[in-house]
Amino acid sequence: MKWRGRSWDDLRPRVLTGAVLTVLGTLVIWLGGWPYLLSAALVVAVMSWELATMLAPARRAEAVQIALLAAAALLLAQWLPGLFTLPLLIAPALVGASLLRRHPVVFAAYCAAILAFGYGMLQARNVHGVDWLLWLVFTVVATDVAGYFGGRSIGGLKFWPRVSPKKTWAGILCGWAAAAALGAIFAAITGAGVQLVWISVLLSFASQMGDIAESAIKRLAGVKDSSTLLPGHGGLMDRFDGLLGGALFMLAAAWLLGVPDIAV
Repeated sequence: MKWRGRSWDDLRPRVLTGAVLTVLGTLVIWLGGWPYLLSAALVVAVMSWELATMLAPARRAEAVQIALLAAAALLLAQWLPGLFTLPLLIAPALVGASLLRRHPVVFAAYCAAILAFGYGMLQARNVHGVDWLLWLVFTVVATDVAGYFGGRSIGGLKFWPRVSPKKTWAGILCGWAAAAALGAIFAAITGAGVQLVWISVLLSFASQMGDIAESAIKRLAGVKDSSTLLPGHGGLMDRFDGLLGGALFMLAAAWLLGVPDIAV
């Protein structure tokens, strides 16, 4: 299918995969407990494996070891005293960099970000509650969906062609608009105040930068997708890169400034 000269052949698998992931993600967030914990560990493990296989495709056995180590570190960080949290979250990145021996700095930095993302999402659910986390996830999803359709249908000036050739300013701005609209809806429902609108836009931009960061890694590795696990999306990194960027931004902002009160 084409519209305005652009191919939409990946639309159906992309929509179906995105819908399934959104429903499953919302469900495990709502359930919390073991389903949420194990889901976070699985996501961290798969993303770490994808990162390792992209940067060092010949070391697939090591990639599996890194994935298992990442999942174990995330799980242990939930029960061991806080003194051990940082070493546990950094360990898979350092061990993985020494095992892969290719692009060690890039691997260590992004792997540490994956572990911080997983740990932060668990803490966000446990400390700040379901509503805050759902706002975070839905804002990132709205940014991605609006950016995809806006960029594909409008086209125009590229945002950062050297790193992400397909991303346009139209898609970026459409993502911001969708995030602002969603923030306004959450503000109206929860009474969180108008500040939630501009916070949502900042979160949207952070999620887009997460997408850009993963695109840079893929260009470094010379691959189109992080893996082929998800029809229409590639791999989990391709699906969760925006959430990783948005979540790390909001977790840093929450640590420095506090979190918006959006309890329903």
